[in-house]
Amino acid sequence: MEYKENVKKLIDDNTNQAQEIIQQKIEIWSNHVVFSGLWWLGVVLSILPWLIWIKYRKKDSTDRILYAGFFVMIVSLCLDVVGDQFGFWHYRFNVMPVLPTYFPWDVTLMPISVMFILQIKPDFNPVIKAILFALLSAYIAEPFFHWMGIYVLTGWKYSYSFPIQIIIYLIAHYISRRERFSPFYINK
Repeated sequence: MEYKENVKKLIDDNTNQAQEIIQQKIEIWSNHVVFSGLWWLGVVLSILPWLIWIKYRKKDSTDRILYAGFFVMIVSLCLDVVGDQFGFWHYRFNVMPVLPTYFPWDVTLMPISVMFILQIKPDFNPVIKAILFALLSAYIAEPFFHWMGIYVLTGWKYSYSFPIQIIIYLIAHYISRRERFSPFYINK
């Protein structure tokens, strides 16, 4: 019983420390980040690509493409949280202070990029498209955000992202080709 009480105290102390750091992060964000130029860039990158996608998407494939896009969004968010928590990287100038991820990247840029690539030349070799996507993501987009001072690598290399981006694209491609959906209603 004593062991359990010690573990509970350790966890509670750790949670209190984490909450103090989050409060400190919110104060830094409130005083120095919100409404800065890089914050506004993040806001624009969170909204504008969605507006462009809404206008130029293949409208008869919207559901199928969104299905793949939401997969990319969820995976990107999860991997970003894990990478941040393990100290491989972190972000500055977040759009929202309490997320350990870069919202525009995970919720907009990654899924929108994949959704556009999926609908461009849909019969083209998906492996080549995956490699092109990974090259753009790992060796152009990530270095750009690093150069801007938004993305800080602390134990990660761009080359590590390359195979992960290929896998994400190939799974999204696979998901976008699924047709096994049955209706919710029952025919009478």
